[in-house]
Amino acid sequence: MSTLTDLRHDAHGEPPPRRHARRPRRSVGAAITGALGELLITAGVLLALFVVWQLWWTDVEGERSAEQAIEQFETDIPEVPDTVGQPRTGPPPEEVAPGEGEVFGTLYVPDWGADYRMPLAEGVDLATVLNDGRVGHYPETAMPGQVGNFAMAGHRQTYGKPFYAVDTLDEGDPVVVQTAQAWYVYTVTSHEIVRPDQVEVIAPVPGDPGADPTEAMLTMTSCHPLWSTAERYIVHAQLDYWLPLDEGYPAELEGAP
Repeated sequence: MSTLTDLRHDAHGEPPPRRHARRPRRSVGAAITGALGELLITAGVLLALFVVWQLWWTDVEGERSAEQAIEQFETDIPEVPDTVGQPRTGPPPEEVAPGEGEVFGTLYVPDWGADYRMPLAEGVDLATVLNDGRVGHYPETAMPGQVGNFAMAGHRQTYGKPFYAVDTLDEGDPVVVQTAQAWYVYTVTSHEIVRPDQVEVIAPVPGDPGADPTEAMLTMTSCHPLWSTAERYIVHAQLDYWLPLDEGYPAELEGAP
């Protein structure tokens, strides 16, 4: 009598070999779609890493480099007495233009906090100056305290973003520059938004390239609006007074140094 078990064995009493189901082959379209998906995921990860680097890590590196530059600069200048000095309005000392990329001073903006200070370097090259956490001095413009226009450039985003809050400065706000010889205290007089090609804003007399300067001015330039290079945000200031380093520091920085 045959049973269900008997029908599952061959004549020798052995079970028949199992047949493995064949996997269906992926179509060419499915393979391409899968590969494309993997590439998109990889691209997304790389993009996320780039954003983290651009938004966060460049600031970390820029701030670290800026602080190191200031510390080095301060080792090469006279020690500043811990007292508020008396303002001077007479002729300031002559400031000689430094070499390209050289740090020659420190910028303070009291309205941006007591801890705000950034190194000033010669030139506006991206790789060696602006992307290295410095505020750059436009070559061929006046040096701090000198008659003419001491013009600077700085990032508003990334690499320490020294001019992030440039659009918050109002008329009457102080901007302080320290060199190896003196402090120079400027007072903001105006601001404007211009096209990138309107270079007359850094002329010896801002806005009037053909005029001969009679006053010591300061100009800050940065990209505008945030995350765009479409325009430039400009702040102009006029020298209020100067002060030798060995006589103390400006009252505007009381508690900052």
